[in-house]
Amino acid sequence: MPASNKLITTAVLGSPWTGTSTAYSILDVLSSVGRDWEMLHGAPPQSPVFAASLVSLDGQPYTDINGRRISPDAALDDLQEPQLVIVPDLHLDPNAQIPNEFAALGKWIRRAYAKDAMVTSVCSGALLLAAAGLLDGLDATTHWGYSEMLRQRFPDVRLRRERILVPSGDGHRIITAGGSSAWADLLLYLLARLVSAEEARRIAKIYLLEPHTDGQLCYASLTAGRQHEDKLVATAQVWVADNYDQRNPVRAMSEMSGLSERAFLRRFRSATGQSPLDYVQTLRVEEAKHMLETTDKSIEEIAEEIGYSEPSSFRSAFRKRVGLPASAYRKKWRGSAVFRHCRQIEIKADDPHARVF
Repeated sequence: MPASNKLITTAVLGSPWTGTSTAYSILDVLSSVGRDWEMLHGAPPQSPVFAASLVSLDGQPYTDINGRRISPDAALDDLQEPQLVIVPDLHLDPNAQIPNEFAALGKWIRRAYAKDAMVTSVCSGALLLAAAGLLDGLDATTHWGYSEMLRQRFPDVRLRRERILVPSGDGHRIITAGGSSAWADLLLYLLARLVSAEEARRIAKIYLLEPHTDGQLCYASLTAGRQHEDKLVATAQVWVADNYDQRNPVRAMSEMSGLSERAFLRRFRSATGQSPLDYVQTLRVEEAKHMLETTDKSIEEIAEEIGYSEPSSFRSAFRKRVGLPASAYRKKWRGSAVFRHCRQIEIKADDPHARVF
């Protein structure tokens, strides 16, 4: 990084797949460093730290994924030696091909990295870093909804699906963040590392930012997985979606398929990426999450209802897949003021004599 009296040249990559809010939130926060805290406390502003620009492949206006007309500050070739590159979220179809434009974008990112730039991504932006070959052999994270896509397309990446933030590579100059709102975790990390921990705390207070200390498994939909065309396995999946609470659903699926249990296991894993048992456990835990969010049933009642004879087995399976104990998960999604208020609105909405707002 440059000396303290020099700006950190920062490129935020824009593209037709980029979300509006993430890109501009990053630009807003970087511009406020050394300015807004001082303004709020009646002190003179400090010298700017970041020279941040929204850059695109050709620098021409484009329509982003939300239909908004965006005018970048520059083209990639106008910014030859950025010191910090940030790839925001990319709204891609997980089952579609990687866009052709990724080749040119990846080439520019590789060149910047070779010239000692720090390269970072938010959410599915990690797919662009992976396509550029920068994540091969390294730990990385991405949004939980894109983890299977990254795992399939780029098997040399050591995916850490549970993590919110993963610094990696030479000198930790490659940093990936999971989830689009994890731009905040990334920026707080960058500010603490490149400016000071005090400045990171100030920005967190100004923008009311709070790191995702629980990781991202507690946000993930466990049933979001790979698509396949195996009709036999698809039939088994449809059946088990309604019968996962049975005593031995894996054996029942195998018998329905007409295959031996070992042959069915191989075929199921080939199609879904999971063993039949893991798939059943996933369905059970996903249903348990919904029940914890929406009912007052005890954990023991939920465990029995979804097919676990021992509550301890359920607790272990839940924590392994969600990253939190079941009780903590319920508190997270039902205990906050926001969700308590939503619940009150739901109750009042059912009462024609009650005022909702």
